[in-house]
Amino acid sequence: MLWKTYRDVFNGLATALQAQLLRDADLSGSEYALLAELSHAPDGVQRARELGHELAWDRSRLSHLVTRMEKRGLVVREECAEDARGSMVRLTAAGRGAVDDAAPEHSAAIRRYFFDQLSEAEVAQLDDIFRRILDHLPSAGAPTAG
Repeated sequence: MLWKTYRDVFNGLATALQAQLLRDADLSGSEYALLAELSHAPDGVQRARELGHELAWDRSRLSHLVTRMEKRGLVVREECAEDARGSMVRLTAAGRGAVDDAAPEHSAAIRRYFFDQLSEAEVAQLDDIFRRILDHLPSAGAPTAG
């Protein structure tokens, strides 16, 4: 029963947060995740391989998303100065504006749907539990498919 409840909570939160991003910012959850990651990178640029690793996405998923986001003017690809085989992904001014505009409402939705339902002690307990589970996953941190 616990597993089904966890699965339903995970899926329900993902659906609610995805709907909020699409409604309020015209961004998918994946687009927001990529923009947020780049917004924290020095100068808004990160090597594609590292970006995929941070987001736990395979190269194909990242490449397709970056291509779509380039067409919207949110990011650009650049050659890697240190390695001709590598590429860099850079946040554009439009991408910075999109993530900055989306963040307050998205953070409020996360608080409303998740944190407001829990006490401080429950948040700390869940943090401990989730970290313990994550630490024991065989592929923790490895890119996942699609």
